[in-house]
Amino acid sequence: MRPYVTVNLAMSADGKISTRERRQVRISGDRDYRRVDALKAGQDAIVVGIGTVLADNPSLTVKSPALREGRRNEGKADNPVRVVVDSQARTPPGADLLRKGTGERVIAVAESAPRERVERLRDLATVIVSGADQVDLDQLLRELHRKGIRRLMVEGGGTLLWGFFSRGLVDEFCTFVGPVVIGGKDSPTPADGEGFLLERDFVRLEPPVVTECDGGVILRWLVKRDN
Repeated sequence: MRPYVTVNLAMSADGKISTRERRQVRISGDRDYRRVDALKAGQDAIVVGIGTVLADNPSLTVKSPALREGRRNEGKADNPVRVVVDSQARTPPGADLLRKGTGERVIAVAESAPRERVERLRDLATVIVSGADQVDLDQLLRELHRKGIRRLMVEGGGTLLWGFFSRGLVDEFCTFVGPVVIGGKDSPTPADGEGFLLERDFVRLEPPVVTECDGGVILRWLVKRDN
């Protein structure tokens, strides 16, 4: 058993989620930010990769006081469990997601992660060891399910998203497509990594629900499942 997994991101009209320097850029606007905050508030956990932590230093907290109060009224912590996929335990101890806001933090590391880094992180978060040299995402999701996590949102980056898509671990793909073109063959996309070679392996999506927002559109796809 694993949680229901929603991938959420913002990308440019040409399918880029950042510049070739992997700098954080603003693609969506205030309305979409509020939508994402509400989506986040409805999750049991949010997961990002170590690249996103090092590049953007996100807190992954719910920003709206009303949404945090709503979670408390349901007997939940203000913020969903914050999870970092960090094979070699490189998460800085001062990272915002470890320091800002209340709630549980989880760092997923591989067996090969340096022991001193792992022990340092154990003082700040729950550490899950999964996989030999890279975090085993299937095993990680099973562990999170055992912890009571039923709804999980993946926010990036592109390498982690490829890991989820390539293993068939995504149930829903939601993206804001902004009215900008970033360009660059080395700019990250929503699913970086090796990529599929054969059409039979492609992830197939149901027709999207389309909503206009902030000068762009929100596309919400469900992943097709073989019957």
